[in-house]
Amino acid sequence: MAYFYIKRALDFLIAIVLLVVLLPLFLLTAVIINYDIDRNVIFKQLRVGLNRKTFSIYKFRTMKDLYDDDGNLLPDHKRLTKTGGLIRKFSLDELPQLINILKGEMSFVGPRPLLVQYLNYYTQEEQLRHDVLPGITGWAQINGRNSISWDEKLNLDIYYVHNKSFWLDFKILLLTIWKVLKGKDINAQEDITMPMLSEIRKDRKND
Repeated sequence: MAYFYIKRALDFLIAIVLLVVLLPLFLLTAVIINYDIDRNVIFKQLRVGLNRKTFSIYKFRTMKDLYDDDGNLLPDHKRLTKTGGLIRKFSLDELPQLINILKGEMSFVGPRPLLVQYLNYYTQEEQLRHDVLPGITGWAQINGRNSISWDEKLNLDIYYVHNKSFWLDFKILLLTIWKVLKGKDINAQEDITMPMLSEIRKDRKND
């Protein structure tokens, strides 16, 4: 139990420090997005967090709202701008999640919060990913992220839940920083480079 309280205190303090230190970068990114992508620079989406509670995750917008002739939103890869791609490459789109951390909805390290519509497609074991706060980065993110299958990714999340510790968190953070600086593995998003979990498991939905 001490792990959770100490981790929460550290998350809160580090998030405050980073918000102050990174404020110029935060503002510069917002200005660039406002000019090149959309005036609404923050993208919000419902995700599932601790104890299966939903919350609004904050990200910098990286895609334009573009529609086809029938009024349907175009696929993500057609809406992602070059600027948005660069923002994602260096994970700058994740910066607003520092606010989620301050609100106690997320941690720096934990399973990535996934879409609400995936809730009915997890196995009972995979539901354990909701026993901890979701994170900006996690064990699955440094072990392949979108180059691995959904089953492998969710198994890595469960591994983290069963083996969580300050040492594992520290290791994940160090490897995440290295991958971000190298522009490797950490920048793509689930809904662009992977099929949706609800499509992969549509024949085994849990009612």
